[in-house]
Amino acid sequence: MWWFQQGLCILPVALVLWTAATFIFAYITAVLLRHVDPLVPYISDTGTVAPERCVFGIMLDISAYLGIATMYVRYKQVQALTVEEESKLHKLNLLGLVLGWTSSFGMCIVANFQKTTLFSMHLVGAILTFGVGALYILVQTLVSLYMQPHVHGKSIFWVRLGIGVWTFASIISMFVSSVIMYSSLPGVDVAHKLHWIPGETGYIPHIISTISEWSLALSFVSFFLTYIRDFQKVTLRTEVDLQSNHLYDSPHYSITAQVNQSETSPLMAGGI
Repeated sequence: MWWFQQGLCILPVALVLWTAATFIFAYITAVLLRHVDPLVPYISDTGTVAPERCVFGIMLDISAYLGIATMYVRYKQVQALTVEEESKLHKLNLLGLVLGWTSSFGMCIVANFQKTTLFSMHLVGAILTFGVGALYILVQTLVSLYMQPHVHGKSIFWVRLGIGVWTFASIISMFVSSVIMYSSLPGVDVAHKLHWIPGETGYIPHIISTISEWSLALSFVSFFLTYIRDFQKVTLRTEVDLQSNHLYDSPHYSITAQVNQSETSPLMAGGI
């Protein structure tokens, strides 16, 4: 058995690889079609103009769904490893699930509302994705802190803490540089500005902002790599539980055949 076949570690692996492929594909396409400058454009700029924005939206939606599945498995794993008396850990775990799903929903908004089409909604999606996503990383880091040493050692906590610091540093850098960039370009529609000339007003803050955004995206992707070893130790099973021995609506209809309660075919194995 290959390492990626153990447990459900294929979920975070697929999330990381698919999301990275989304960014890389959109960037290469946008640069080749000269829709953006090759030197560190905003990630959103690489998915603004057709045809790359169409594929970018679809691929990022799939990333959001993979994120939802990954975060749910993480929630169930922590829940199973935590005794009922640890109420603080259970609350943090539930909070992490809510924050994670909210961040994934924000990713869908980013994917389907381009900044040049409806900037306000795109901004809301970005705040949900990165802002709430950073809180998800913080909560999961706290969960890792409280789960040691009875569930795992300190090393994974320090790794997640380091990624969390990286994430918040990128957010602060992007926010400050973006404020400086917008304030230095009064009257300019920055949301529709896809090409920048070196030396023009606001160019340096723009570059710092775009580098920070790519750094932030990379920190998000890197965080889910820390789930791989954990997910090798967990599996989920779908089981059919029949509530009736027929499918008629009438309560007077009855079939005496015994209900098969032992159906346990895997959901993805074609047994349904």
